[in-house]
Amino acid sequence: MSLIPATILTGFLGSGKTTLLKRVLTEAHGQKIAVIENEFGEENIDNEILVADTTENIIQMSNGCICCSIRDDLRATLRDLAEKKRKGELDFDRVVIETTGLADPGPVAQTFFMDDEVAEQYLLDSILTLVDAKHAAEQLNTRQEARRQVGFADQIFISKSDLVSAEDLGALTHRLKHMNPRAPMRATHFGEVALKEVFDLRGFNLNAKLDIDPDFLKADDHDHGHDHHDHEHGEHCDHPSHQHDHGHEGHAHHHHHDDDVKSFVYRATRPFNPAKLEDFLGAIVQVYGPRMLRYKGVLNMEGTDRKVIFQGVHQLMGSDLGPLWAEGEQRVSKMVFIGIDLPRDILVQGLDQSLV
Repeated sequence: MSLIPATILTGFLGSGKTTLLKRVLTEAHGQKIAVIENEFGEENIDNEILVADTTENIIQMSNGCICCSIRDDLRATLRDLAEKKRKGELDFDRVVIETTGLADPGPVAQTFFMDDEVAEQYLLDSILTLVDAKHAAEQLNTRQEARRQVGFADQIFISKSDLVSAEDLGALTHRLKHMNPRAPMRATHFGEVALKEVFDLRGFNLNAKLDIDPDFLKADDHDHGHDHHDHEHGEHCDHPSHQHDHGHEGHAHHHHHDDDVKSFVYRATRPFNPAKLEDFLGAIVQVYGPRMLRYKGVLNMEGTDRKVIFQGVHQLMGSDLGPLWAEGEQRVSKMVFIGIDLPRDILVQGLDQSLV
């Protein structure tokens, strides 16, 4: 049986997760979707879509989709659903997990890798994060959960953008890109999103595509004169923080906050020594794993003509051989790290020392 794709839908309270979900469930796409809700709270999918509110924690919906709440823990719920599908008691093509507004998506994502039974039946496709444009600034300033949700995202949807000025929206987008440069962003109105932007995004696939927003790099790229790597946030950007302008002409950023969730990009043209890199990354993950939200890279490794693709969530890290480097293609290693107060200098120094 092929793996069941799973999507994690996250976002702070009131960001419009349920609106987006309803939209996806009612669209005529011919897919049967199982929705796992972290709680049947105030905001749950309303009863117009539900056929019956029974004591059973799995509910059939009028559109053929099913909805269930996490009674004990996610693993048990996922196994239960897969077993019912196998026995033909339930029919669904994919799963969407809607987390509570205060949830950290990390442990939810890890479930798909740590539990063998779940890993044999499901494929984690992506983490979608909704950000409420009107309240985002305050939420990001005061709640680490909201910042973590941004850091984990494979795709960010900005809701309620019509309620804020273009300038505020621009400032928010700039801020989000600093926290997570690899997640595409788009404004959405009342959950109206094309399905291709919600499903089959392959955010957790070990594929050779490392998406980092190119405009983001252009805006903040400074050559520091290193020949083998450059840190693509100019130093004015997060060193020591966004709190003051360093007097660069034209670089007075219009945001004054120092988010603990930050990203940085590392590049190197010299190849990595595989043993040194493995030792270094292993050590880093041991120490900083809980603060490392998402990290991903396409690496140029000594001893192979193939790209090496790696990625991780917290302490879980995986790598795989990707396609061959093309003829004439410059062999550059590119890595992006997204985390909470990560020690950038230690990471850069260790990565530099792992090069051939």
